[in-house]
Amino acid sequence: MHPDLSPAEWRRQLTRRNFLSAGVQGIGTVALSSLLSRDLFAAKPDALGALPGLPHFAPKAKRVICLWQGGGPSHVDLFDQKPTLAKEAGKDIPASIRGDTRLSSMSSGYAKWPAVPAIKPFARYGQSGRELSTLIPHIGSIADEICVVRSMNTEAVNHAPGVTFFMTGSQIPGRPAVGAWLAYGLGTMNQDLPAYVVMTSSDKTKTCGQLFFEHYWSNGFLPGKHQGVRFRGVGEPVPYVANPAGVDRAARRTMLDDLQALNREHFGWAGDPEIDTRISQYEMAFRMQASVPDLLDFRNEPKAVLEMYGPDVLTPGTFANNCLIARRLAERGVRFTQLMHAGWDQHNNLFTQLELQCRDTDQPSAALVKDLKQRGLLDDTLVIWGGEFGRTPFGQNQQGQGYKGRDHFGRAYSWWLAGGGVRKGHVYGETDDFGWNVAKDSVHIHDMQATLLHLCGINHEALTYRYQGRQFRLTDVHGKTVKGILA
Repeated sequence: MHPDLSPAEWRRQLTRRNFLSAGVQGIGTVALSSLLSRDLFAAKPDALGALPGLPHFAPKAKRVICLWQGGGPSHVDLFDQKPTLAKEAGKDIPASIRGDTRLSSMSSGYAKWPAVPAIKPFARYGQSGRELSTLIPHIGSIADEICVVRSMNTEAVNHAPGVTFFMTGSQIPGRPAVGAWLAYGLGTMNQDLPAYVVMTSSDKTKTCGQLFFEHYWSNGFLPGKHQGVRFRGVGEPVPYVANPAGVDRAARRTMLDDLQALNREHFGWAGDPEIDTRISQYEMAFRMQASVPDLLDFRNEPKAVLEMYGPDVLTPGTFANNCLIARRLAERGVRFTQLMHAGWDQHNNLFTQLELQCRDTDQPSAALVKDLKQRGLLDDTLVIWGGEFGRTPFGQNQQGQGYKGRDHFGRAYSWWLAGGGVRKGHVYGETDDFGWNVAKDSVHIHDMQATLLHLCGINHEALTYRYQGRQFRLTDVHGKTVKGILA
């Protein structure tokens, strides 16, 4: 109890605190990373909010763009050509290959395991001669810029746990997302935008049905100001940022100054860290009133650049539009941009939907890498492209001698990375002849997390946060930096 307050006044303050706390929940969704007003930070050496001593060493990447492909892109159809699947098409994949692999309940009880080859041919791209599917010719055009990792693996067999696993280091929700860890450790490079931004999109025909849960970009137990800020593709990009009708910017500034004074007095005797978060949220919302309209004004974008991203680039909420915004966020110093695109869950429609999904995402993904490069941003921007797992080398929903799709598969699958200290035109890791098991240079989810942090100048074992009596980190108690991916 505060020494200057009577029991009755203390109870009254608690009631008022609860009222004030509830009243800011709307603006709390703006969840903003790291920032008090410039004048408050002026005297501090860590003006942008980085922890003392971070980065631990010189970073290769100052910012990260994660192009998340939700649902599980098929590695054997896109990135990992397996002639043996074509040679053995229709025949059961041997039990000696399958082993005790954990599969989803949709296919774990199958009696037959027919090998299914890639649905479209592969071709060689770039001077590196990288073999990629003809379904992704635009990604093929950046073959000499990317590192394809063919030995990813995870324990997850369902979507939400799989996404949560990479984003937070645990299949169970509640821990901070990777973008929140980076915002917490490295701070921000732009006080007018959040350090951690999230955008979502889905396949045009809405066949996937995957949901975007907020714990995919949660701050977990880190301070609330490090939560990812979601930019919406429909309506107002960020809720509750615009002034109400009849309130101008000067009036809002006066109100915030008075509110900030009250909150600081409250913080002085209550010591609640969420009050500090509340102050930063209000201040960031005020700055975003000016910064977000400029961010989303594409009138100065050259026609050639817009055409590079494809026909959907100016349609809000599309993957192409989000990729262009991601480049503009990178220019403005946003630390972590997370694009989440659903549509890769082809259980019943592999022969039709995979091609449509590639058509929506292939060109914008490649355009982002090219755009960053031509602006001199790719060298210190890490781009990651991948999903929560791959797809089975055998056919799912078998009917006679045919099948309709592929099931979830975490035993072995593929991602690609570009820029930010990654080896160019390189393939890391191998799978066996059926694309079933990792045969060389395994990369677990925790290893990829450790490598991402390393490229950002962070020792993954040293970025920790004490919570409920133990030191937590993104990689839990696992993970190693994959040096073969590094340039």
